[in-house]
Amino acid sequence: MSDTRNEYVEKLKNKIDELNSEIEKIELKADQASTETKVKFEKQKAELRSRQKEVESRLEELKSASDAAWEDLKSGADLAWDALSNAVKSAKNHFE
Repeated sequence: MSDTRNEYVEKLKNKIDELNSEIEKIELKADQASTETKVKFEKQKAELRSRQKEVESRLEELKSASDAAWEDLKSGADLAWDALSNAVKSAKNHFE
């Protein structure tokens, strides 16, 4: 892997770890919320976990991609990351 790809993969791993922490914090807040709020969060949590799996899948694709293909895969990973990040922000705003 080229240094640029290695750096990107490492950066994406770190961002995923940070968002996992945020999701855990949101889950703690949701546990202390009303029943109605918990139900709403359960729906959001399913979306968050789905988007999280998508980003992790894209990360694995990047790791194993040829040098020629990784730039194309990077665009898909960026889109998946943006979707996950926005979903976490939305859930976080709901509980603040």
